[in-house]
Amino acid sequence: MKNPEFDTSERLTIERNRLGENRLTELERVFGDLLDAVGEDRTRQGLAKTPGRAARSFEFLTQGYRQCVEDVVNGAIFDSDASEIVMVKDIELYSMCEHHLLPFIGRAHVAYIPHGRVIGLSKVARIVDVFARRLQIQEQLTTQVADALMGALHPLGVAVVIEAKHLCMMMRGVQKQNSIMKTSCLLGCFKDDASTRGEFLSLLSQ
Repeated sequence: MKNPEFDTSERLTIERNRLGENRLTELERVFGDLLDAVGEDRTRQGLAKTPGRAARSFEFLTQGYRQCVEDVVNGAIFDSDASEIVMVKDIELYSMCEHHLLPFIGRAHVAYIPHGRVIGLSKVARIVDVFARRLQIQEQLTTQVADALMGALHPLGVAVVIEAKHLCMMMRGVQKQNSIMKTSCLLGCFKDDASTRGEFLSLLSQ
C-alpha cells in the first residue's frame, strides 16, 4: 500500500538522486571485492549482505553529484526590503574526504546581506548538502557554498565558515582526536568592508 504522505515530488527527488541499477550493481561488486582484498569471508552471516548495504549507503553519501543548486532552491527566492545580515548558524554537515574516502563531520555558518531578495531558510542548508554530499576537501566545500549562494541570490555579500573534524586525521596518520579544521570564504562586502566583516565575526561568536 502506498503511503499517502509520500507525495510525488518527494518520490521524484529520490529517483533523481539514484545512481541507477547498473551502477548500483557495479558498486556492490566493488565492495564485495574490497572484502575479499582485506582477507574477509564475504559469505559469512555478518557480511553476506554488506556489499549491497554499502553500495546503497555510498549512493546516498554521494547524491550531491546528481543534484544542482537550481533544483534544490526550486524558486524559493522572494522580494524583500531586508538590508542587514542574514545568518544561518550550526548547519550540520557530513562529507567524505576525497583523499582517503573517510568522513568529515562538522557545521557550516552561512551569512549574506540581501540586495532586494532573500532565500528560503531551508534552502541555505540544502545548498550546503549539495556540495557536502560529494567527495570533497573542506577548503573547496567552503568556497563552493559561498559561490553558489552568491550566484543564486546576487546579494551584496556572502560569508561562509565551516568547522569540521576529519576522520582521516583522527583514525589514521597522526591520530589527533581533538583537532578541528576551520575554513572561511568571504565575498562582496564581507571581504571588502571591514565593519561588515567585523559584524559578521561578532555574530558568529555569539
